[in-house]
Amino acid sequence: QVQLVESGGGLVQAGGSLRLSCAASGRTFNHGSMGWFRQAPGKERELVTAINWNGGTTYYAEAVKGRFTMSRDNAQNTAYLQMNSLKPEDTASYYCAATKYGNIQFQRSLYDYWGQGTQVTVSS
Repeated sequence: QVQLVESGGGLVQAGGSLRLSCAASGRTFNHGSMGWFRQAPGKERELVTAINWNGGTTYYAEAVKGRFTMSRDNAQNTAYLQMNSLKPEDTASYYCAATKYGNIQFQRSLYDYWGQGTQVTVSS
C-alpha cells in the first residue's frame, strides 16, 4: 500500500513558477512508476507527466513539454513537479499517482494510488 500527499500548489501569475511535491509512504514506492495528472473544471483528468521507477525515463504531454520537469528521489520517497513559464491554461487541480509497474504507464486505470490533489491557479 502506498499513501501519497501533494503539496506546493498555489496562486501564481502567468510566467511564474511553482514546484509541487508528492510525499509517499509505503514499502512499494521505489518499485513503481509515477505520474502527475491534472483536472480543470468540466474537463477530464489528464496525464501531464510520468516517470519510471528509477527516474531514468520521463514522459511529458505536448502542452507542458519544455516547461515542466518531473523528478523523483527514492531515498526521500518523494516525487516532484517543477513547473515553469506557467500559463492560465495550466490552472487545475494536480494529482500525484503511483502504479505497481516499473515502466511508465499512460492509462489512468493503471494508477492504483492517488493523492488528494493540490490546486494550481495561474492568473493572467
